[in-house]
Amino acid sequence: MGYTILGDVHTHTLYSRHAYSTIEENVRAAAEAGLEILGSADHFSGMLYPEQHLRNFQYLINMGVWPRTWHGVTVLHGCEADVVGLDGSLFGQDIVVHCDITGRDLGVERTLFDRATGDADYVIASVHDGSFAEGASVSQVTDMYVAALEQEKVFILGHTGRSGLPYDIDTVLTCAKERHKLIEINEHSLEVGDRYHGVCRTIAERCAELGVGVVVSSDAHVAPRIGQFPTVERMLEEIHFPEELIMNRGREPFLRELAAAGVRDLR
Repeated sequence: MGYTILGDVHTHTLYSRHAYSTIEENVRAAAEAGLEILGSADHFSGMLYPEQHLRNFQYLINMGVWPRTWHGVTVLHGCEADVVGLDGSLFGQDIVVHCDITGRDLGVERTLFDRATGDADYVIASVHDGSFAEGASVSQVTDMYVAALEQEKVFILGHTGRSGLPYDIDTVLTCAKERHKLIEINEHSLEVGDRYHGVCRTIAERCAELGVGVVVSSDAHVAPRIGQFPTVERMLEEIHFPEELIMNRGREPFLRELAAAGVRDLR
């Protein structure tokens, strides 16, 4: 069958600390891969720094200095925020920020999440440490993912097949479809071994059956992996996944869905 996928919107730079390429190297890799869009979505997470201060997240705050078109690629400013509570809360939403990066009093209290992601084009909501959900029921985890999807800045639900948290797939996918938000099919989740293949395949199959938009992502932590989705593409071909549901198949469908979700209109 073969798929045309011209966007990779879940990628990481050196800022994520366990990734290895600069934004320039990633954009060049995207251009060389023939991509139309590149989304840089570094971690917004407690795994980066032991102290949670706005100064640590200047990189995310200042992404607006990047050219929107760079080496012929449309560059999107995203981040991958950790889901940290069964209420669907995201990292930094419980941390109040009083000062800017120079230490000057801001005068208005806002959360670290709001300050760091205020100018982001979109947020990917992902679970990396599911210990907060230990002992939670399927219903509770389902409600958690729905609550995360309902957040204004969240556009993509990241690698739920790798989280290890069982949930009612149809309920979450229906929520995503109603809000024009996307479910991630993550290349890295399928590369790390067979244990995630079954649930990832089930999620993809139900997206196809319910008509839910997905985003195919490399989750690249080094530039040469950008735009490379061989394992996901094989799986999608096996289940005859409709190409029209892959919203990063090109610039136009991705930006259209981003606007339809009410997250940001960049068209």
